[in-house]
Amino acid sequence: MQPELVIFDCDGVLVDSEVIAARVEAQLITEAGFPITGPELAERYAGLTFRDILLRIEEEASIPLQASLLERAEKAVDRALARQVEAVDGAPKAVLMTTAPRCICSNSSPQRLEMMLTKTGLKPAFADTVFSAEQTPERRPKPAPDVFLFAAERMRADPANTFVVEDSAHGIAGAKAAGMRVIGFTGGRHSYPGHADVLTEAGAETVIGRWADFQPILAALSQWSEAR
Repeated sequence: MQPELVIFDCDGVLVDSEVIAARVEAQLITEAGFPITGPELAERYAGLTFRDILLRIEEEASIPLQASLLERAEKAVDRALARQVEAVDGAPKAVLMTTAPRCICSNSSPQRLEMMLTKTGLKPAFADTVFSAEQTPERRPKPAPDVFLFAAERMRADPANTFVVEDSAHGIAGAKAAGMRVIGFTGGRHSYPGHADVLTEAGAETVIGRWADFQPILAALSQWSEAR
């Protein structure tokens, strides 16, 4: 059975933005009194919004972080992404080869998604099927399932026959909570040793490290669904 819907995360899955954002955010957090590198930030807080990252750090380190960091980080990351963001290698071809209905579900703002997808040439492949957690009624980001369920309703798809491609444990948690099946992805430049294990433990049925493997894996998992 062909999937009724294939959902792609954006950051770190379609566009190689995570490594850029982590570098900028880590510098701001370090300057605020909590030393951390970009790779450390990407690994420890993958999939979280910057607001949630700051809350986690405040809880873990008992360091108050200024609310002004949010606005500063958003502007700095947007500037860096506008200059540097590129599509993940193989992503445009993999998306176009996906014959099932497809969409994007992301924690990024609609404005940032528009900019990144336009710059990387991916926007025409999705048209108006790009969903931000900010567009959901409660505006709850992943790991809440809201954006996934919102997309499935808009696309008139059964969550049980929907596949999601995610690069973070938080994203996988949200997709699983929505009743969807998940393929983990470790092909972004922010990937780290043990990344695949983290995604598997979070609930991914399998993990791929390059887009060339996506179509065969999707077909195999779809057939397995029929056999169950």
